[in-house]
Amino acid sequence: MIDSLLLFLIGMFAGVSGSIVGLGGGFIVVPSLAFLYPMIPAHIVGTSMAVLFFNSISSTLAYARQKRIDFSAGIAFAVASIPGSILGAMTSERLSGKTFFVGFGCFLIFISFFLVFKPKQPLRWPFEPTMHREFTDASGVAFKFSYHRPTGVAVSFFVGFLGALLGIGGGSLLVPTMVLLLTFPPHVATATSMFTIFLSAIIGTGTHWVYDNIDWWKVLFLAPGAFLGGQIGARIAHRLPGQLILRILAIMLVIVAVRLIMK
Repeated sequence: MIDSLLLFLIGMFAGVSGSIVGLGGGFIVVPSLAFLYPMIPAHIVGTSMAVLFFNSISSTLAYARQKRIDFSAGIAFAVASIPGSILGAMTSERLSGKTFFVGFGCFLIFISFFLVFKPKQPLRWPFEPTMHREFTDASGVAFKFSYHRPTGVAVSFFVGFLGALLGIGGGSLLVPTMVLLLTFPPHVATATSMFTIFLSAIIGTGTHWVYDNIDWWKVLFLAPGAFLGGQIGARIAHRLPGQLILRILAIMLVIVAVRLIMK
């Protein structure tokens, strides 16, 4: 009973925090399973991906109601991430425990570094924007931005690969890329990232299922918490300033990274 409640609470916390920053919560589920249960990396990743699938459904529904998802960008990025998701899930089978945890931790620190030292203006990308977007969300806030879609598509392949390899959904790479290089507003980047994660998580979860990497008993309790947390997180994010979202993301990534490397 206590174990079931603990898994539910982990799932809910992962859903809330992951939805707020657009990561999907895998960066909470993966280290939690690693610290609490004697699981091999492939099973940790597969179980996290299954939870991520339910969390991303919940967050996508909430953000869709807020009208903050750029569906055109999300679909394009997701299509590019699908081959990477399959390759990442297959590669996770070959990871050793120490390599997995150290690699995961270093990757999170690398991403948080760019978020903490984020320039006041988006980085100058050498390519001219190919897409120009302008829309208003459900609360009346207007968003206007332009971006180079081929860059987003190219990055999305690696997002899919790392997401399925590490069980985190890839948002920790996609959100900073969308904000720093593609000039997406943080709120739109978070919402669109969750939609992209949802589409790619379908393939990533399916591949891990084929390889029998998913502990469905743990998913049974993690997933409801993640689904509920996704709804709560999307509503909280709606009220937070964009810069605060990025700072919360960076702090969470560093804390988790240090814990993993020291494991």
